[in-house]
Amino acid sequence: MKLARYSHNGRTSLGKVEGQYLIDLSEVLPAGARDVADILASPAALEAARTLQGHAGNRLALEEVRLGAPILRPSKFMALGMNYKDHEAEARRAGVPIPTSQVWFSKQVSCITGPFDDVHYPAVCERMDYEAELGVVIGKPGRYIDEEQALEHVAGYFVANDVSARDWQAKSPTWTLGKSFDTHGPIGPWIVTADEIADPQALNIRLQVNGETRQESSTSKMTYSVARQIAYLSQVMTLQPGDILITGTPAGIGLAMDPPRFLAVGDVMRVEIDGIGHIENRVIAEPR
Repeated sequence: MKLARYSHNGRTSLGKVEGQYLIDLSEVLPAGARDVADILASPAALEAARTLQGHAGNRLALEEVRLGAPILRPSKFMALGMNYKDHEAEARRAGVPIPTSQVWFSKQVSCITGPFDDVHYPAVCERMDYEAELGVVIGKPGRYIDEEQALEHVAGYFVANDVSARDWQAKSPTWTLGKSFDTHGPIGPWIVTADEIADPQALNIRLQVNGETRQESSTSKMTYSVARQIAYLSQVMTLQPGDILITGTPAGIGLAMDPPRFLAVGDVMRVEIDGIGHIENRVIAEPR
């Protein structure tokens, strides 16, 4: 099932996507449901969404709606660095030390934006880059989760672009500021429930800038699987329903090219993951 947050005729609501249509879920959701995380956290709401049939009163053409970020304010937005073997290889060629354990950092939740919204080029940034990533939504709380049971804690998957201000990233030994500018966390286009993804380690992932393929790989090339990531993180923190994780980027980032090829105002980034969908964001000058 594909669960989305959308706007239509000035009204924002939640729906499920079936083919070229979106079925509004308002009639079966509890009052106050704000985003897809509210559905995923409630087995009753999830089942109601799954069984609701489309009819003339709740069905909209997908092309008529504006899709928004499916999850707005998770309690955690965690990101893993250097997690693809091909990305490690390009980093090694550039003389970057390769970590021997998982390297996690936080993206601030205020950076989240919609799957087709504009992304701002900050006035204080000179080197802006892209990173295609598989996103994971936690559906069941847990601490000290065994790797063998870790995927049982996943509610669904989404497409993400870990937009990065490389100059700000280089200013500090921690990456949070360089990864957290407003609008630098586009996610979507919806959440695909975990039952529809047989193996999160068998998904093709690609990114284009202005139609030119810059990144093309497979989640099979991850150094640490999704299950292993969840097990590792849960040693430190309790993972809660609605928390989102992004799982690393493959080779092809602009920083690693010779010479580097950073983003510019007017560029259009498109990230696509087979079995999930795509997001597409235009870079605009930051409004001041």
